[in-house]
Amino acid sequence: MSPRHDGICWVSVLSCLLLACSYVGSLYVWRSDLPRDHPAVIKRRFTSVLIVSAVSPVFVWAWKMYTGVMPGPSLLALMGIRFEGLIPAIILPLLLTMVLFVGPLIQLAMDCPWGFIDGIRVTFDPWFWALCLSDMRWLRNQVVAPLTEELVFRACMLPMLVPCTSPSTAIFTCPLFFGVAHFHHVIELLRFRQGTLSGIFLAAVFQFSYTAVFGAYTAFIFIRTGHLVGPVLCHSFCNHMGFPALGMALEHPHRLTVLSCYLLGVLLFLLLLFPLTDPIFYGLPTPVCTLASVPSSLCVS
Repeated sequence: MSPRHDGICWVSVLSCLLLACSYVGSLYVWRSDLPRDHPAVIKRRFTSVLIVSAVSPVFVWAWKMYTGVMPGPSLLALMGIRFEGLIPAIILPLLLTMVLFVGPLIQLAMDCPWGFIDGIRVTFDPWFWALCLSDMRWLRNQVVAPLTEELVFRACMLPMLVPCTSPSTAIFTCPLFFGVAHFHHVIELLRFRQGTLSGIFLAAVFQFSYTAVFGAYTAFIFIRTGHLVGPVLCHSFCNHMGFPALGMALEHPHRLTVLSCYLLGVLLFLLLLFPLTDPIFYGLPTPVCTLASVPSSLCVS
């Protein structure tokens, strides 16, 4: 490994660390004694993270200028903002994620008091969406958090990490910044004394593990598709669904059916993981893969 390559790696890691600290630090520039779910706190944090997200491409540009890495694709294309393969990038990754959640979706459908027609009617009701858009927590969880986190932690960090490591290694390195960034929730739990110290610590470890695994998945989607929109939609969907309620599934009146759907969803997900993210649907090679110093099987059809 050459000294220049080592230098690029150090600059890449430090740039990602600075970007992660900037994102998390922006949440705490406002002094407030209110909890994180208060509308006033959410609005202020919207301002902060949107500013950091708007500036985040400058980190990638500065990294490119400093390291001398000169990719063929444009900066926006490297960050997954492009038109080629856009329609498949909107549909296929989200479909794949929904397949993984077949069990929870079936469980939700069984427990929902609404019929199918009622659900369709609500989906196309403008008042329903107006109510959602007026809810600060819904906007945070379904729009702002998925968009800004995927932009910062995937679209900006992966182009800096891929030349240093490899696409496959970057997939598992990038989520570490994402997982650590979510440890800031511990500060608020301790601050407002929402639980015991041991309970808060276990919750933090679980959240780090879950967000790291999820981050690896969306990083995989980003590298395979070369698009930002897929990870954003998958992130929004997973925020809506939450972690699968396995405890409730084990106690469900139709336990065998629900658990079978859980298993079916996992098996189908593993079966479709590579076919539905095949780069041939999204334009070969995907822009971020052009930065790889050595060819990777993740970047080929």
